[in-house]
Amino acid sequence: MKLLFVEDDQTTADYVMRGLSEEGHSVDHFASGKEALTQAMNTAYDVLIIDRMLPDLDGLSLIKSLRSAKISTPAIFLTAMSGLEDRIDGLRAGGDDYLVKPFAFGELSARVAALGRRLPMAATVDTILKAGDLEMDLVARTVTRSGQNIDLLPREFSLLEHLLRRKGRVQTRTMLLEGVWNIHFDPQTNVVETHISRLRSKVDKPFNRDLILTVRGSGYKIDG
Repeated sequence: MKLLFVEDDQTTADYVMRGLSEEGHSVDHFASGKEALTQAMNTAYDVLIIDRMLPDLDGLSLIKSLRSAKISTPAIFLTAMSGLEDRIDGLRAGGDDYLVKPFAFGELSARVAALGRRLPMAATVDTILKAGDLEMDLVARTVTRSGQNIDLLPREFSLLEHLLRRKGRVQTRTMLLEGVWNIHFDPQTNVVETHISRLRSKVDKPFNRDLILTVRGSGYKIDG
């Protein structure tokens, strides 16, 4: 499975990463809650493994943000907070399981596998993305609006797909750079703004209503 693992203690992180990798999982590790949130907003994972106590954005807030964004990926908390109220808080925040430190790797592995077994029943594969009268066919690689074909370059197609998959949610410049261009630093160029402008000229300009919106001071989103 593809896993997101958030843990700021390097010793624990190395221990868990080694075990998960030996079991054949693909694991993205972050020590920062804020960085993990950005990643989880833009990448599909099978299971999230989240340390509750993090230095910048705590695990509860991270999961609450994901659930507010309609991201329902199963999540297990790893934490030294073992009280009944702590466990209740974790589950109410949107967690699916709760494992108290110190823990045996075998138990973590079994719990991750149990969460992963839920995926075949819940997962759906969207091959048609829509916003208003705009429709993207991911199999045919076509885009139409009001029945009219729209020709997009590959990067424009990827940018529009990224926005459509997150319809109604603001995407910052950083999110777009990471999700569409796989750039994890600020290249100090206007590549995002240029491609948004080109996309608007094809998707919005010929029609009566704008779907791609600028959220001042935040980023962009697509409505519909």
